[in-house]
Amino acid sequence: MAELNTSEKSSSKTKKMSKKVDLTAMVDLAFLLITFFMLTTTLSKPTAMNIIMPFGDEPSPVKLSNTLTLCLGANNKLAWYSGTNENPDNFDVTNFDKNGIRSVLINRSKNILQQTGKNLMVLVKPSNHSQYKNLVDIIDELNITKIPSYAIVDITKEDISRLEKKGIY
Repeated sequence: MAELNTSEKSSSKTKKMSKKVDLTAMVDLAFLLITFFMLTTTLSKPTAMNIIMPFGDEPSPVKLSNTLTLCLGANNKLAWYSGTNENPDNFDVTNFDKNGIRSVLINRSKNILQQTGKNLMVLVKPSNHSQYKNLVDIIDELNITKIPSYAIVDITKEDISRLEKKGIY
């Protein structure tokens, strides 16, 4: 039994009784509450993003006019271009916020859907100087903008040289 003893020395004629407080009920209540909350709490379940992989070894053909290539660079920057990158002026640098790559994805997707009736295909090319967080951010942006088709591919030497010219490699 838990007790709290507070004894005071008695003075000359008055005799004071010691005060006892029984803390057993308080301890029992604390353990009951801890047990209750442990049993009723649900633990959060880890969530994962579903990625659909293609069947077979043969890649499916995609028109280059329906593609958008994203080259992930250093300093949380990325460069993008549409179709083939034969024209160096067609290599724009942006960032990962909603006014950056999200608006590019939304506008390009709408244009491709209106022109061809097909969905936009996005090629993501992470460089050696990009961060893993940037790749996750891009996949999140693709899910937010509802881009159904995308692939993560190796970056080419031409893309690396253009990233160096833009100062984000």
